[in-house]
Amino acid sequence: MAIILNIETATTNCSVSIGKDGRTISLREQNSASYSHSEDLHFFIKQALKEASLTTDDLDAIAVSKGPGSYTGLRIGVSAAKGLCFALDLPLIGISTLESMASQLKIKDGVVIPVLDARRLEVYSAVYNSNYDRIRETRIEEIKPNSFAQFASQGKVYIIGSGAVKCREILEHPNFVFDDSTVPSAQEMSQLSYMKFRANKFENTAYFEPDYLKDFVSQQSKK
Repeated sequence: MAIILNIETATTNCSVSIGKDGRTISLREQNSASYSHSEDLHFFIKQALKEASLTTDDLDAIAVSKGPGSYTGLRIGVSAAKGLCFALDLPLIGISTLESMASQLKIKDGVVIPVLDARRLEVYSAVYNSNYDRIRETRIEEIKPNSFAQFASQGKVYIIGSGAVKCREILEHPNFVFDDSTVPSAQEMSQLSYMKFRANKFENTAYFEPDYLKDFVSQQSKK
């Protein structure tokens, strides 16, 4: 049996779940544009454990969403996960943010392209087939009229996530299906982290870093 704490903070959704053998048994999350992760994360962890009638001593591993996504959000989640791993002497599991998004959509054919807004006309994206195998690497790219055209020419293309808004404005092929309501959640991480746990696919806790893909840009105050 494996009990895993899953942490997702790559976007506006601060999300925590407890997974038992790949099944989510408790979930605490809040999707807020205010990015209150630093205030909410540890409280959500305590609440998720309490709801599952567990303590940190019952955990077998810690899983964290490794990006891409918000620089600050990723730092908060990874710092918390590392701290818990060191304190509890537990292995660390890294889960692709885009992979967990793709697993939310159940399809029989076509491809899923999770896209996260990366400002301007750029998105973070990857491409998954109907078996949820990644068939194109994760990258940051500018959306153009011919983006993802090779996939649309072969069948349905489901574009999901916050970046779907700008994709809808530019992409016109009839095979594109857009859904901007999908957000990364620790709910889907339970199965993915369990699979990695069984395969002993753990991160080097001391040297693990999120997949930022884009350099941090500080915002200048207008005051």
